[in-house]
Amino acid sequence: MLSDAGNWESLNCVWCVMYAIIEDGGSQFRVEEGQEVVLDYREVPAGESIQFDRVLAYRNDEGLSVGRPLLQAVRVTAEVLQAEQGPKLGVGKLRRRKNSRRRTGHRQSQTRVRIDKIEVE
Repeated sequence: MLSDAGNWESLNCVWCVMYAIIEDGGSQFRVEEGQEVVLDYREVPAGESIQFDRVLAYRNDEGLSVGRPLLQAVRVTAEVLQAEQGPKLGVGKLRRRKNSRRRTGHRQSQTRVRIDKIEVE
């Protein structure tokens, strides 16, 4: 419900926070400052920083900016927290009527990062 006779600026709403939509490894992520994100594995040691230049959209108090296809003036900086493995996926093979079964698993390597800042040039 709207308060102050429909004044949207007075609302403390979820969509008014600053965020960016970045593209990394073929996936798109909506990120905010301080948020932790799990990305595809990168050979970067813990404590190093990563810059994301492929920013698709950016939202702040002034409004939403959408790139066509990218925003050149916005960069997102993140700190690598750790390398980890994802959940185990089970793979089973069965040859019918042969009493032959094989079960293997796979765990994808991932990198956990924390978004430090979203900066506009």
